[in-house]
This record gives sequence, structure tokens and C-alpha cells, in this order.
Amino acid sequence: MSGEVQDNIWPLPKFYFSIKLGDDGDVSFQEVTGLDSETQIIEYRHGDSKVHSPITMPGVKKVGNVTMKRGVFVGDNTYYDWFKQIQLNTIEKGRETVTVQLLNEKGKPTMVWVLLNAWPTKITSTDLKSDGNESAIDTIE
Repeated sequence: MSGEVQDNIWPLPKFYFSIKLGDDGDVSFQEVTGLDSETQIIEYRHGDSKVHSPITMPGVKKVGNVTMKRGVFVGDNTYYDWFKQIQLNTIEKGRETVTVQLLNEKGKPTMVWVLLNAWPTKITSTDLKSDGNESAIDTIE
């Protein structure tokens, strides 16, 4: 490629996405954070090494919790119904596959994250303010 910048290459906007929760299909969310993974580091040095420092190797993969936020709607208990399924150590019934898709301008997926065996660890209800004018937002982690 020459030193010219192609006119049709743009970074993807992050505001157009969809989320599927298990077999229930699309669920609307306002925000998704925590789509990260890392590889833990293993340090090792054998006793007869001529180098007096450890070497590093890739170890176990580690993923963080994903946090999703959405508006509160009357009669919609999707979060709480899912959270109830993991009560009393019955987590196997509460595990779901969550699919997060970043969409292009035509609504087609350009990047996809699949969260296997996901289950809710925490639900945070909206804060309440007598002088506030913003929407009520629940958070699930």
C-alpha cells in the first residue's frame, strides 16, 4: 500500500450493537463494559540457568466480569428472573450464552463476543433522586 490514506477506512462507531441472552433473542441495553481477556504470566527459572533472572511464559487465560446497563421498564423482570435462577446453589439452571455484536451501518455484525456459561453475579438497581431528570437504569454484572 502506498502512503495514501484510503477514503473508505473508518474506525467503527461503538453505539450500534445488539445483545442476545440465551434463547430469548435480542435484549436491549444502553451500555456494555468489561469485554476483556488477558493471559496470566508464569515466571520460571531453572536452577542451572546461566541467566540470573526468570523467563516469562504465557499462562492461564483470565476474563473479567462483563457489566451491562439498561433502562428500567414496568413489568420487565428479565434481570431478576435470571438472578433468581442462581439462588440456592442451582447455578446450572442459570447459565446462559450471551452474544454481544458490534454492528455496521447496515445492521450486520462486524465483531462478535460470545460469553459462554454466563450467570449474573450482581444486580444494582437504579439510584433515586428527587431532583433528577434522567432515566432509571439497572446494572447487571
